Amino acid sequence: MAELIGFVGMSHSPFATLLPPADETAPGGRFLRDAERVRRAVERLEPDAIVVIGPDHFHANFYDVMPPFVLGVEQAVGFGDFGSTPGPLPVASQLAWSAYDGLADAGFDVSLSYSLTVDHGVVQGYEMITGGVDLPMVPLVVNTAAPPLPPLQRCFALGHALGQALRNSPYGGRVLIAASGGLSHWLPSNDPRDPAVTGDRRDALIHGRADAQAFAAVREPRVRAMGGNPSAPVNADWDQWFLDRLTDNDPSAIADLGHEKLEANAGTGGHELRCWLIGQVAAGLPLAWSSYEPVPEWITGMGIGTTFTVD
Repeated sequence: MAELIGFVGMSHSPFATLLPPADETAPGGRFLRDAERVRRAVERLEPDAIVVIGPDHFHANFYDVMPPFVLGVEQAVGFGDFGSTPGPLPVASQLAWSAYDGLADAGFDVSLSYSLTVDHGVVQGYEMITGGVDLPMVPLVVNTAAPPLPPLQRCFALGHALGQALRNSPYGGRVLIAASGGLSHWLPSNDPRDPAVTGDRRDALIHGRADAQAFAAVREPRVRAMGGNPSAPVNADWDQWFLDRLTDNDPSAIADLGHEKLEANAGTGGHELRCWLIGQVAAGLPLAWSSYEPVPEWITGMGIGTTFTVD
């Protein structure tokens, strides 16, 4: 049986790699310093595999077919957006299939991918937590952009089922669970039903799979242009409430919020917190340590939460 040795939750942001701070006193410096602290702690734990839960930003999943959950079971490929590592990534296939079987037995119709493309929403945290791209991973992508947004209670239940599936796996290694998602931040709508989403942008959200690289080449300069915006809002008080709930081992309070309250408090980008919820519930452990830096210039509050069991 697999041994779950802990959970790490971490924000991601394109600007953590594109616009790194000059030193620890600059915006984002504390976040990167504490991310390095997490990496060293993970190194001491010596995990054999890592389950990485994160979103996709229209680099692999589009509205021709949009699954609420998709699990990579054989191959994973980094898209290489915003400075994240491109190319093949190692997959812990036996562990991935155990996760799938356990989730299926629990009544979850999770989509499968034998060759899953993952963007910075998975890869950036994976790299920062493990110090590279060598540790075998199980990628679980959660849709957090627009419907079908899985309800928070469904994410809570999936977390329980995932944790049980991993513990029951015949994979005999030490497994770390990691989740990546921005804390509170407000982003332009990506909902094709929104009257403001029109023209080429709407077409790309639906048909971008036909040439994802071309879509990214148009979209990413727009995202880069958002960097350095001092008026980009975050809700630091709410972010701290969220981290406190996980420190108190009270994820049910987050699940009870529902969609509307989550978006009202954490913004459209805050739906990525579904990934944290799934991961922490799967691990079944309260956060032992958290760090938070509100960095509106980078669009998102940069939060870190960690909990480990140590031999």
